[in-house]
Amino acid sequence: MDPANGWTWVLSIVGLVIVIRIILIPLFVKQIKAQRNMQLIQPQIKEIQKKYSGDRERQSQEMMKLYRETGTNPLSSCLPILLQMPIFFALFSVLQGIATNTKEGVFNWDQYDALFQQAREAAIFGAPLYGTFLSADEVAADGFSPVATRIVTFVLIVLMVGTTYTTQRQLIMKNMSSDNPMVKQQKILLYVFPLMFGIFGINFPIGVLVYWFSTNVWSMGQQFYVIRNNPQPNTPAYAAWESRQKEKEARKAVKRGEAESVEDALKAEEPKQTPRSQPKKKSRSQRKRGPGSQKPESNA
Repeated sequence: MDPANGWTWVLSIVGLVIVIRIILIPLFVKQIKAQRNMQLIQPQIKEIQKKYSGDRERQSQEMMKLYRETGTNPLSSCLPILLQMPIFFALFSVLQGIATNTKEGVFNWDQYDALFQQAREAAIFGAPLYGTFLSADEVAADGFSPVATRIVTFVLIVLMVGTTYTTQRQLIMKNMSSDNPMVKQQKILLYVFPLMFGIFGINFPIGVLVYWFSTNVWSMGQQFYVIRNNPQPNTPAYAAWESRQKEKEARKAVKRGEAESVEDALKAEEPKQTPRSQPKKKSRSQRKRGPGSQKPESNA
């Protein structure tokens, strides 16, 4: 593939996403553990909030004490996003520099001088990687199509917003219990984040849109794997996981010859309900004597 080709640069951005997300896997594991711990300590949090509802300072102290005792860090869920921000802004700055013909970052080094011109000429579907939806008319000066730039940026903005919404919805619908107080907050973010990306996305260069769309796709796949194989208790995903485990054990039972079919094996695993015994009717004199009394013996 031609090093100066626009798709080569796109693949380079996707490769950057893959490397960054692999590095962030340990932090993602911490994020999952923090979310699970937050789910488990929700009853204790509710109790503290109810007990110290009139004392905000004491409530905050007890909450911090609970976090220390359980090893829970509420900020751990934000770490993967926060650590990507410097990379996001660096890429945005470099692409903005390419658009204004101003060298940023490594392009100031002599050995990368030739790459700067390649970056300015790199394009996909007739749209340069530095092009934005708002400044699409300006790319005509470099021989690119403003219409193609608007179409490519619009499609990427839609994909970015769609994958952001789908990732958030997947988390709320499948891996959060209905009694979790964080559900209300997450439902607000379900619409806030896509709306923000849609508004600010019109000023993002195509290279940044490619980066954000790629990281969203990675997040969706990674989250799907975790929700399917390690769901939080008391959630729809956990119920589905338990059902799959039962079916797996049922298939093993069929292979061992312990059951004729999977359905029979599943029925055999269902707990048998013991019939409820109806209380015997007692006479008025028996009720007055009580359960511990005995009928007096008659003298012969």
